[in-house]
Amino acid sequence: MNRITASMAIPASLTASAVLAALAVGVLGLAGCASTPTPTVNHAAPPAPEPVVTQAPAPAPPPPAPPAPPVPVPFDTAIINAATALFKNASAGATGPRVVVIDPLIDGVSGQQSVASRYIETRLRDIARAQFPNIEIREFTSGNVAQNPTVLVGTFTGITLDNKTVGKPEAYRICLALADLSANKIVSKGVARAMLEGVNTTPTPYFSDTPVWVKDDTVDGYIKTCQATKLGDPIDPVYRESITTATIISDAIVAYEQRKFKLALDLYARAVRSAVGDQLRVHSGLYLANWKLGKRADAEKAFGKIVDHGLNSNKLAVKLLFQPGSTEFWSDTKVSGPYSIWLRQIASRIAKSEKCVDVIGHTSHSGSEPLNDRLSLARAQMIKWRLESASPDLVTRTRAAGMGFRENVVGSGADDLSDLQDRRVEFKLAPCAK
Repeated sequence: MNRITASMAIPASLTASAVLAALAVGVLGLAGCASTPTPTVNHAAPPAPEPVVTQAPAPAPPPPAPPAPPVPVPFDTAIINAATALFKNASAGATGPRVVVIDPLIDGVSGQQSVASRYIETRLRDIARAQFPNIEIREFTSGNVAQNPTVLVGTFTGITLDNKTVGKPEAYRICLALADLSANKIVSKGVARAMLEGVNTTPTPYFSDTPVWVKDDTVDGYIKTCQATKLGDPIDPVYRESITTATIISDAIVAYEQRKFKLALDLYARAVRSAVGDQLRVHSGLYLANWKLGKRADAEKAFGKIVDHGLNSNKLAVKLLFQPGSTEFWSDTKVSGPYSIWLRQIASRIAKSEKCVDVIGHTSHSGSEPLNDRLSLARAQMIKWRLESASPDLVTRTRAAGMGFRENVVGSGADDLSDLQDRRVEFKLAPCAK
């Protein structure tokens, strides 16, 4: 208390109680901090808090509208547009020539080559030669492929204007891609749409003659390399693995179409011995070449391999040509003559599988939908009866169904060789109900 008392002057007139009160105030002031005044305590209720106004979040901006689909242009203009984009992108920044081989273009749904797809290949070579001197196009051979060049793949597909492949075509979509084997990636792409007018989609002779739809995993790999990739993506591994064998198959197809059936047979036999030779294109080629050479037993054996491959993958679609509006086979025996062999092999292979099978009929896109539904079912029922006649064990293991034209491959309704695959019968295996 000495330090506190010394700092204060106390008048003599103050009473003892006043002195004590004054000292108490001094002690309180020092205890809090002498320079800070004592706060005034307000015992009234605190004011109500300001109401919090919650604003609704601003609406998200609408997503950008998808780009308008390309407008179809005349066929040759579409080829030029797609090829120019493809080769221009591949030439940008190139320091030297780029060696390109063309793996023959195919239809993106059926997997077949056509007059139109062959024409596109010719125009690609012309455009590269005339406008892109640094693009050196060489033949699609195993020797050239062994040097890891850039491979040009492409599809030519009938589509609707909203880019669907199901339905009657309203345009054709050209898709081109350059796959650099040394870098194992896609280095350029070009796309365009063509009008229907002036386009000949008749299959080339091998694909017209083949008894089945030849689109399998290897053909799917080719299509994916073109259609399911963007710049910098890796090449589809199934396609990459099968490309050397594809050169042999390409040579065999050319030999068959030049009616060099013995050479074609030798090439298909070479292809089937490769690591990836179990392909529908190969088995079909062996069947066709043997048939043309009059080797009926070997042809039937080869067709049996087609059936085995198709049933193992549950994708066996046989092209059976019927009389228009009828369940009778085409009257020309050059076309329908082998059908009894085909059905015998199908019945035998299905019977050995101990599974049940759905026989599904299809029709081309001509006539009314109800009529085609009835017709496709009647055709499926006729084939079911033929199978059961060949193998009575199948009586309780087969069912018939008709799809009309709802699952067309081509969809043109031309009712000629160009849409032969629409008039097909499919066989799908399934476990039998207990």
